[in-house]
Amino acid sequence: MTTDQPVGPGGSSVSPGASGNQPKTTTKAILVSIVAAVGGFLFGFDSSVINGAVDALNNQFNLNDSPLLAGFAVACALLGSAVGAWFAGPVADRYGRVRVMLIAAAMFAISSIGSGLAFAVWDLIIWRIIAGIGIGIASVIAPAYIAEIAPAHIRGRLASLQQMAIVLGIFVALLSDALLAGVAGGAANEFWIGLEAWRWMFIVGVIPSVIYAVLALRIPESPRYLVAKGQMEKATEVLASVEARSRESVQHKITEIADSLRRDVKPSLRDLSGERFGLKPIVWVGILLSVFQQFVGINVIFYYSTTLWQAVGFSESDSFTASVINGLINVLSTIVAILIVDRVGRRPMLLAGSLGMTVTLGVMAVAFSQSVPTVSESGEATVGLPGAWGPIALVAANLFVVAFAITWGPVVWVLLGEIFPNYLRAAALSVAAAAQWIANFLITVTFQSLADIGLTLAYGLYTAFALISFFFVYRSISETKGKELEEMTA
Repeated sequence: MTTDQPVGPGGSSVSPGASGNQPKTTTKAILVSIVAAVGGFLFGFDSSVINGAVDALNNQFNLNDSPLLAGFAVACALLGSAVGAWFAGPVADRYGRVRVMLIAAAMFAISSIGSGLAFAVWDLIIWRIIAGIGIGIASVIAPAYIAEIAPAHIRGRLASLQQMAIVLGIFVALLSDALLAGVAGGAANEFWIGLEAWRWMFIVGVIPSVIYAVLALRIPESPRYLVAKGQMEKATEVLASVEARSRESVQHKITEIADSLRRDVKPSLRDLSGERFGLKPIVWVGILLSVFQQFVGINVIFYYSTTLWQAVGFSESDSFTASVINGLINVLSTIVAILIVDRVGRRPMLLAGSLGMTVTLGVMAVAFSQSVPTVSESGEATVGLPGAWGPIALVAANLFVVAFAITWGPVVWVLLGEIFPNYLRAAALSVAAAAQWIANFLITVTFQSLADIGLTLAYGLYTAFALISFFFVYRSISETKGKELEEMTA
């Protein structure tokens, strides 16, 4: 079924020159997509909230002499995320998308309280891994649900809400940490009922978790999941409520969905197997999209921003302000992506993003090659950038964030939600998202070692990956703009 032909309000095709030739967007489709994307907010909030607590945690649990353990306490949530992503798809195929959203919300809430009341580092690690599992589940279920419920002509914009929610979550976590630390006079100081501010940084995560659960209970199940379970009448009602189609058109669509799902066995991870290196080619495409999204080093900007800004000459206090501004740029750039993704298309945006990231990361690598030894405010030996190289690196870093946030940040999530056939979407998305979290973990834990050798090496590697991603997209990614999910094949 082609979607190049516009659909009128009644579901019938109309000619391009006719008035009212644009497909109608229903308010419900937008609202339910926003609710699903709240999981992305928790994803961003919970993965970033620990940043403001790191120094206080190191002092609380005597981790200053155990940098490896301290680093693992920060990064362990990423491993939990890989586990959560891996199992989210099969569980969603069995119990439904909405129920899995509720599981994620529960894990967020439980881990927020547990982390806030942690009494030892091993205790904290357990709660952070639970938080990671919730993050991993949310990273799979939100794009899968939005792709399955959104009308094709606005699916890119609605799927991009996932990335918008993520960057908003990161931004709010930064502001929340700063507010709590500011009011208490420091993250390690007592704030309320005898608990330190760093504990409240985690505990406040219960609020968005409860909001997510309440909202998830008010949205319909995915029509494609309902068809897979044989609930045709209910699937018809949901599809009719989110897409401006006639009853006859909806019935035809339900038949198409059923045909794409028809098979003799229940969906599972075994569906992903193929002749090429054990997996279907389209699954490898999803995995590589995820890996390249992380291997360009975007999370280094957010996880280690203090190191970066101090290297370009910022004081420690000003580096936090620079990080917040960087987060704001991330949010604004994602808004641009939402506005253009269904007009420009996925493939051109990724190609342009790869080139933009290659140039900006290359400039950063060259800038850091000019670094000279210096001494920080606290008397520690560090590096600085002389003359104009500091501002050049600062501008390049922000332009890198812009290039990523307009393209690879949201578009990868859009594609992961729509490139897979219906019968293996959830399982394939799970594997791709798990690969993304493992790649995130590898970049996070290796950055400090690379930085110790030289920031030029770190950003030089990220530049190389950005350049390789251009050729990967050029060779392997097909345009999906405006296509129905039932057109996707393995």
